[in-house]
Amino acid sequence: MEKILVTLGFACAFVGSALAQTAPPSSAAAPAATPQSVAPVKNPVSTVLRTTLTSRQKNTLAAIDAMPADKFSYKPTPDQMSFGHLVVHIIESNNGICAKLADVPAPKLDELKETDPKDKLLSAARASFDFCSTALASLDDSKLGDNVDFGRVQGPRAMGVFFLAGGWADHYGAAAMYLRLNGILPPSAQPKK
Repeated sequence: MEKILVTLGFACAFVGSALAQTAPPSSAAAPAATPQSVAPVKNPVSTVLRTTLTSRQKNTLAAIDAMPADKFSYKPTPDQMSFGHLVVHIIESNNGICAKLADVPAPKLDELKETDPKDKLLSAARASFDFCSTALASLDDSKLGDNVDFGRVQGPRAMGVFFLAGGWADHYGAAAMYLRLNGILPPSAQPKK
């Protein structure tokens, strides 16, 4: 029960963070919105997930692209996964969870290896985010209570929303750490242009 509460707490904080990141900048001259002037959002959970996808896709793909090809075998410690392994994990996670959420088949791919060339892994990562965009386009909140087999665990489809959103944050955080350990500033830390 404690794990569930902690997970829900992190999920709520993540969703709040995602909403804050996607909100337009406020202006001192703009009048404050009143409850009557803001229409309710239809399908708020799936809408937030799709909105979050945009920034996570941009930053994660930029991080993969920023890592030099000869550093895809880099591991911070011998017990940690290589950067290439992280990229393969991102691809598999995107394809698998987005397919389960949208109740569509996952794309058929040749087996990817962490030792595959950077361009092949980057292309597959782009395709996995594109698949998520397409798959999640028709997701609506009405099916979030349906029971889904996620492989290691079964639960409501909403669980997959938290897995996916949390995974995107975790995956980018790991990629950013690998970049910093190689003297590369992660995309989200780059100065604004």
